[in-house]
This record gives sequence, C-alpha cells and structure tokens, in this order.
Amino acid sequence: MMQIACHAWAYNDRSLEDAVGTIARLGFRHIDLGSGPHLDINRAAAYPEAEAGQILRLLTQFNLTLSDLYLMLPHINAPDPNQRKVQLALFERLIPFAVALGTPGITISPGIIQKDGPEHSLARAVPALLHMLQAAEDSDLRISFEPHMDSVAHTPQQALLLLEAVPGLSLTLDYAHFVFQGIIQREIKPLLEHVAHVHIRQAKRNYLQTAHNKGTLKLDQLLSDLYEHGYRGTLTVEYMTTFGWHNMQKIGISRETVLTRDALRAARSTLESSSAG
Repeated sequence: MMQIACHAWAYNDRSLEDAVGTIARLGFRHIDLGSGPHLDINRAAAYPEAEAGQILRLLTQFNLTLSDLYLMLPHINAPDPNQRKVQLALFERLIPFAVALGTPGITISPGIIQKDGPEHSLARAVPALLHMLQAAEDSDLRISFEPHMDSVAHTPQQALLLLEAVPGLSLTLDYAHFVFQGIIQREIKPLLEHVAHVHIRQAKRNYLQTAHNKGTLKLDQLLSDLYEHGYRGTLTVEYMTTFGWHNMQKIGISRETVLTRDALRAARSTLESSSAG
C-alpha cells in the first residue's frame, strides 16, 4: 500500500518541534525532512549521531516515521570547481547522518542552471551525480533527484538524459513542476519506471502551487499511472511557504494539506479496491 506523508517544509516558518507536532496532529504517520531552517546541515555533518538522535527522539515522541531526507545542494554543478568540491564533500559527510537517521533515501537537486547557461550546467551535473551515487554505494540509501524549476532537469527529456547517464540514480517526482510548464501526462510517463519517491501538491499552468480546488493535477490518474508502473512507495503532500516563487500562491497550508491528503486517501482506496477485484 502506498503510504501518505507530509513534508516538514510545509511549516518552515515554525520550529522543527512545532512542525513535527503539527504534522502528527493532522493525522500523518510519515514525514519528509529537508535541509533549511529545520536542519543545520553543517552540524549534521560534524555530529551525525548526536544530530540524528535528537531528530529521532522528536519523531518517536510524535509517532512519526521518516520517509525521505531532502538535501538541497544546488551548486554541485557550479562553474567554480572549488564550489563544486565543497558541496560534494558536504554530501559525503552527510551520509553517516542519513544512515543514523534511518531514512530510506535521500532526495537531491540535480543542480541549478548556472551563470554559464543550461548546457554547461547539465554537462557538469553528470559527474557530480555520479560522485554522489558512489559516495553512498556502501550504504543502503536510495539516491534520487528531483526535476524542479530552475534546475538543469526541469523537463522529462532532461531528466531522462540524467537517468541514462548515471546508472543507479532514481527519481523523486513532483508533478507540480511539470504541471506549471503545461507538460502533459503522456510526456511524463517515460519517467515513471524510475520513480522512487513522490511529492504532491496542487498546481496549474504558470502556478507552481494553488489551492486544492483550483489545481489541475488529477490525483486519481496520477496514482493509477504510478501503480501501473509498479510504484508502491510514499506519496508526500508538499505545500510550501515559498510564496511567489514561480507564482506559488499564498494558501492556508494546513487546510490544503488536509484536503490533498483526503483526496489521496480516496484515490488510493479506489485504486486498491479495483486492483483487488
């Protein structure tokens, strides 16, 4: 059964304890965490066991299980080799933290489009992602990248190029980034066999986040397509507080999170019933 989680980034304007507590009180039993205000990645790299222990005690207190860890290191493909080296070294130092945390996988950015343009940025992303995959090869961690706006892989075609160039890499799929661009479901389908994690929020053309009842993302079709391609992983509801970024609408985070959660539960129930029949 596909589990439904909530991303702590929905409450980046609160402390981690408040975010975790709010997500638990909304009825979730699974949570995604990520770098940002909730996680000091330099401390996590320096003191992996201690930092992981504090987070695990908090998750245990609220009866939550970690479903993914997003490490946002957007300059792994920077033109400056020293900047690339620093980001890749930090990722390596964060592997023990991720292992201690017990996350099933790490989501990363494939790198953003740098000042020298998309082609050079995409070319440098390949060796960087190979390096990151190799850094985690002695662990059981799944490493997946998210095709997101402003990144070198914001289209399905670019994402497939990276998947072909970096064997063993998988995908964290956030449909909203494709919906925003007007990319239709048929163009996304070639990615589905590579999906290891999923982020979900409502969006529409030119709006990376909208209220649930104004979005165009068809959740029942989304779940059906994922199931057909063998996906049985987590569906993470991910509304965000970065209002204005690519026209992300200012919404009531908790209200929209619950509406999307309930719609996912209904779609999952329908899918499971039809599969059992």
